[in-house]
Amino acid sequence: MLKNKIALVTGASSGIGRATALAFAREGAKVVVSDVQTEQGEETAAMVRAQGGDAFFVKTNVGDAQACMDLVAATIKHYGRLDVACNNAGIGGPVAPTADYPVDGWAQVLNINLSGVFFGMQAQIKAMLATGGGSIINLASVLGSVGGPRSPAYSAAKHGVIGLTQTAAWEYGAHGIRINAVGPGFIHTPMVHNLEADPAVNAALIAAHALGRLGRPEEVAELITWLACDRASFATGSFYPIDGGYLAR
Repeated sequence: MLKNKIALVTGASSGIGRATALAFAREGAKVVVSDVQTEQGEETAAMVRAQGGDAFFVKTNVGDAQACMDLVAATIKHYGRLDVACNNAGIGGPVAPTADYPVDGWAQVLNINLSGVFFGMQAQIKAMLATGGGSIINLASVLGSVGGPRSPAYSAAKHGVIGLTQTAAWEYGAHGIRINAVGPGFIHTPMVHNLEADPAVNAALIAAHALGRLGRPEEVAELITWLACDRASFATGSFYPIDGGYLAR
């Protein structure tokens, strides 16, 4: 599905990002692996190469606009173009009700989870315009569609990702660039490990999904991979929950 495509994945050191990098490579893409975690990011790139793929790692803080520009520049220098980008990097942030939420935590979550997508898209869109189009997939969340009690910054940022995705999809659709957002439910990733460690919280999370379980990173990666490829040629400006029925209640 992605043979000879050049794909970039942020936040690819673990979880959904790593699963997506591996899925892209299995479908024939050459993959640029990006994260702030160097050792784990290099490990993801090595995993891609071990399965016969082509990948290299670039350390990037997506909350830095220049770093996002440099990441795309490194991609073009190494592979010559950019066809697919998955803006996956994100953090959970503090847990507190809105009135008590720490201001520095608010700023950090908005910077990484929303501004980081904006900075990435600015660089990615310019690169894709130069080569006739591409596909961008932004990671939102089910909490981009409904409220997230005690997670005001995370929920606000993910709502913003959906709005940003829809806006840019309208702006660049005629230029051959498709832009979509994916909304995972609660997935077995490092971000939710602390929640799963509490039996009561874990049971509540499971009960919130109609399938009676949390999702796997590989399941989300399958949807991202479809949106990245030409089989999704009429899909743009949309939000695709993959949530085990979380939003169906």
